[in-house]
Amino acid sequence: MKYRHTYHAGNFADVHKHVTLLALLEALKRKDKGFLYLETHAGRGTYDLSQGATEAEGGVARLSTSGSSSEELQQYAATLSGYRAQQGNPRAYPGSPLIAVQALRAQDRAVFVELLHTEARVLEHALAGTPRVRVESGDGFERLRAWLPPLERRGLTFIDPPYEETSRDFSRVTAAVTETLRRFPTGVIAAWYPIKEEHTITAWQAALEQQLVCDAVMAELWLYRRDSRVALNGSGMLIVNPPYLLAERMRVWLPELQAQLDVAQSGGTSIRTLAPGQAMPR
Repeated sequence: MKYRHTYHAGNFADVHKHVTLLALLEALKRKDKGFLYLETHAGRGTYDLSQGATEAEGGVARLSTSGSSSEELQQYAATLSGYRAQQGNPRAYPGSPLIAVQALRAQDRAVFVELLHTEARVLEHALAGTPRVRVESGDGFERLRAWLPPLERRGLTFIDPPYEETSRDFSRVTAAVTETLRRFPTGVIAAWYPIKEEHTITAWQAALEQQLVCDAVMAELWLYRRDSRVALNGSGMLIVNPPYLLAERMRVWLPELQAQLDVAQSGGTSIRTLAPGQAMPR
C-alpha cells in the first residue's frame, strides 16, 4: 500500500466529506444518549498544508471563511479555525478523526482503525489524553466485526478507503455496508467514494441498490466533467440510514460549496435518495 493522504489533505473531496461528517455528528447529537463513532480508514489525523500539499489550493484554500449562508459550512469553517488556533499554525488541517473528536460529547465514544502502523502511531500521539477514544492498527474492513453492534446501540460508521485498487475497494465497501447493516441495522453509515469514471460509478451504484433494504442518500460534488482524464473528477458520499432532514439540508449547502470551490463552473452536484422499495430484496 503506497497511499499517503498527506498529499491530498484539504482537497475538494476532503472538504466535501468533512462538512458531511460534521453534519452527521450534529444530527446524532440531537439526542442525549451517547453513540459510537467508528472510522475504518483513519489516517494520521493531522496535516500541515505548508509542506507541499498542493491539492489544498483547489479545496480548502478556496473556501470562504466568512459569509457562508448555511450553518453546515459555517460550522466547518469554525472547526477549522479552532483547530488552527489550537495548533498555532494557520496552515494546519485536521483529518476526520480530529474533526470528529472536536464534535463528540462526554457521553460519546470513538474508535479509529488505520492499516499503516506508522500512521496509526501518529494519530495515537495526536489524540493522546483524549477520553473515550481508541486507536487501532489493522484492517478497518475486518475490524467492523469486532466493534459492531456497539453497546450504545447508536452510532456512525465512517468508511473511507484509499481506492488504490478501485474496483476491489468498491466491492469491499459494498461488503462492509452489507455487513454493518447485518450487525447493526439502525446504525448510520457514511462511505466516501471517488468519481473518476462514470461507468464505474453507475455500475457500482446499481449493484449496491440491489442489496440495500433501507433508506440511503447519495450526495455527489464534481468540479470536472465526470469522465475527464484528471486524477479525481468528483467526490461522493453514500449515507445509509440518513438522519432526519439530512438530504434537505444537503440541497442547501452542497450547491453553495460547489459555487465556492468550482471556479471554472464546469462541475455540479447531485443528491439522490433511495427508498427501501426501490431496492431488490436480498
